[in-house]
This record gives sequence, structure tokens and C-alpha cells, in this order.
Amino acid sequence: MFRPRILRAARIPQASAGHAAPSPLSVSVSMSQRRSNHSVNPLPHNFEKGVPGFLSANAFSIAWTEYQTLMIKKLNSLVAGTDYEAKEMKHIILNSSREPGEASIFNYASMAHNNEFFFQKLSPQKVKMPEQLKKALVESFGSIETLRDEMLGTANAMFGPGFVWLVKAEQPGMTNAFKVLATYNAGSPYPGAHWRRQDIDLNTAAGAGDPAGIAAGRKYLDNTAYGTGRYSAEAEQRLATPPGGTNINPVLCLNTWEHVWVPDYTVGLVGGGKAEYGAKWWDKINWEKVCTDANLEQKKFKN
Repeated sequence: MFRPRILRAARIPQASAGHAAPSPLSVSVSMSQRRSNHSVNPLPHNFEKGVPGFLSANAFSIAWTEYQTLMIKKLNSLVAGTDYEAKEMKHIILNSSREPGEASIFNYASMAHNNEFFFQKLSPQKVKMPEQLKKALVESFGSIETLRDEMLGTANAMFGPGFVWLVKAEQPGMTNAFKVLATYNAGSPYPGAHWRRQDIDLNTAAGAGDPAGIAAGRKYLDNTAYGTGRYSAEAEQRLATPPGGTNINPVLCLNTWEHVWVPDYTVGLVGGGKAEYGAKWWDKINWEKVCTDANLEQKKFKN
């Protein structure tokens, strides 16, 4: 059995007769959408009153409405006037990950991506797992219960915020293989972004703020990929993925950042903590969407 490894302030319009004034947050989102190509994307369900049986309206507002708006606003301020302004989020993540001077851009883009990935897979009702997906997951993990324990156990063991991912991975002898992996802070599951390890802080490289430090960081990354002095067309192609990287497609993630679960579950001394949060999340997964993203008919990975 295959075993996975582990700005300028906006004027707020006043209410008119019979109509409530829009909230400052809704005005902020609207203006952000008009100013930039990057905006808070709509979710497939209306969770204004919270995710039933999982997140309260207050927790949802903090973790999605307010936090996602902040990530997008910060990203827009950093990429204004650059080529990233018109690029898709994944492009920004992959291309900024190798640039020490663009660590902050990577962080905000990756965090916005990861947070949305988490919320897009939530359902207000329990969704039955498609048999095709169930068969593939059982082949990788032995049972769905094992997969559940793997993901929730990994989340509980994480000492610090991040995400726990279910990813479709290349595995010899298996058409559809899956693994569980964890990323910390705003770290990305995409192998092409693993130059940015996200071990410590926003900059992750000494001197990342000055030209000499940026050049030194870039040289270090190039030497890591090529081997010192071994520049070639073949080596250049390998730069798409850091050494040791393998092709994967993320299909599901659990957000373990404290601001998501502490408002409803506390730290565990009184409430159920992160363990209860994870258990309730499992019952709110949109498995139909996971199955679609897993693309079980696809035989080869596309970078």
C-alpha cells in the first residue's frame, strides 16, 4: 500500500430612505476592484451568516471577508505599476518565489491564494464523496478514515500557522496517487514556488532590502539549481522546480491559522480547540469540487 508522506480613505456613502448604508468593508472591496485587476473573488455559497455547524458569522467575517480583503489590498499596493498587476495569482506566486526582493509580494499573493483555496472547498451541507474519487483515495491511503486521520493529525501537530494539503502527485505504478503535505505561514504547495521556504519571516534572506543582498540571494538560488558553474539548457529547464521537487496538483486544504479557528473553538483549554475545528471541517468539504480539481482522467501532469 502506498503510504503518503507526510490609501486614501474612501468617503462612505450615507444611507438613503429605505436603504441601509453600505459597510466600510464593502466600499473598500468595491473600490479595490475598480483600482486593480486583483480583487476578492466570490465564493460558491453565501456564508454571510457563517458556515453552518463549522464557522460562526463573526469567525467567517474575520477569516474571509476582512482577512482576504486585507491580503488583496496589500498585494495590490505592492504590485501597482509592475508586470504583476495584470498577472494571475499563481503566476505571481511562482515568479516572485525566486526573487529575494519580492518576498512580501510572494507572501501576500500566496496567502490570498491559499485562503481562497480553503474557503472555495467549503459547503453548507454535507457532500457525498464521488465513488471515483473514493476509490483513488483508498488506493493511496488504505481507507478514507486513514486520510482523515492523516490530515487532521498533521494539522494538530503543526506548531505554528499554515495549511495542510491533499495533493495529487506523480507516483510510479499509480495513475492517481495522493499525498498529504503541510506548508507553514504563507508557504505554497506548488513545487515551482519552493524556492521560498517561508521558514522565518517575510524577507527570508539577509539583506533582501538592498541591491547587493538581492543579487546575493538570486545567485545562491541559481547555484542551488544549476550546481556552481554548470549552466546549460538542460539545467535552465530544471529551474522551473527547485531541487528535489516533484509535480503535484493541490486539490484540498485545511487552514490552520489561529485567526480562523480560535474565535469559535478557543485554544483548547475551554473549547475543543484546533482538533474540534478540524473534525467539523471534514464534514463541510465539497467533495464534488475536490473530485473535479483532482481531474482523475488526466494521465500526465501539466506544469
